[in-house]
Amino acid sequence: MGRYYLSKLGQALITIVLVVLVVFTLLRFMPTTGYFSKEEYKEMTEVERNAYLRSIGVLDPTLVQLKNFVVKLFQGDLGRSITVYPKSPITEILADKVKYTVLLNIFSLILSYAAGLSLGVAMARYKGRLVDHLGTVYVVAIRSIPSIIILFFVQVGLSKLLDLPMMFYIDRPSSWILPVLSLSFSSIAGTAIWLRRYIVDEENRDYIKFARAKGLSQNYIMVRHVFRNAIVPIAINFPSDILLLISGGLITESLYSVPGMGGLLIQSIRALDNNLVQVLVLIFSTLSVFGVFLGDIFVSFVDPRIKLTADPQ
Repeated sequence: MGRYYLSKLGQALITIVLVVLVVFTLLRFMPTTGYFSKEEYKEMTEVERNAYLRSIGVLDPTLVQLKNFVVKLFQGDLGRSITVYPKSPITEILADKVKYTVLLNIFSLILSYAAGLSLGVAMARYKGRLVDHLGTVYVVAIRSIPSIIILFFVQVGLSKLLDLPMMFYIDRPSSWILPVLSLSFSSIAGTAIWLRRYIVDEENRDYIKFARAKGLSQNYIMVRHVFRNAIVPIAINFPSDILLLISGGLITESLYSVPGMGGLLIQSIRALDNNLVQVLVLIFSTLSVFGVFLGDIFVSFVDPRIKLTADPQ
């Protein structure tokens, strides 16, 4: 078992190293204007700009820049924002932003799993009936309609229908409802349709037919056998969802003007803030990779059928 965990951890670390190399290299091709504020760029001459870039190491060979970045990274120095929050330490910026993203996504995650699991079970239990058809319509609509249209409908339509604020305000709890709903709709649909499929597949297996033949009640079979096995493929995504609470929703946070991590990435890309873009992309990529790693580990505990050691001969 330990060898399996070490193998998965090694794969995750190798992937993260490759991600760092790719992201760092690609960002070297971005315009160097991303290392100046607008005022600095206008006031400096070409010679002064080159001198400044040389002083901060941007003109050094890529491998030298990478080494310096990694050393500072292990020292807890993520650099400073340049154009979005001029001269502000990125660590302070992230500390201020992450709390709003995490709070919104915690509510969204709870709603997504509660509604998605309930809808999936209902669709499977009443397969071919009204609940199943309505759930299928919802899933198809969410997956086929462009997300920006759905988000616009939620923001404009539901705000008028439920008399809710269209924008996010920190001190108004009612303004948190629409962003949470917007973050949840897609996850609810995905969880529901996959759980329905897994439950239907489990119900057709021989051991379930044998349990029915023994006279066990449908509720007992559903809870003790079908649901416990069908939930395993869903559970593998749970650690990733937890870690990605930090990343937030790029479009949703921008749409509702949420001062969080997702909107910050969009803002930094538009402002060509190379340092901030680099850090955010690496953070989100690392969280995704470790989410997959933890999902593999988590599912080995959830599903007792998974063996990580060979049977003794």
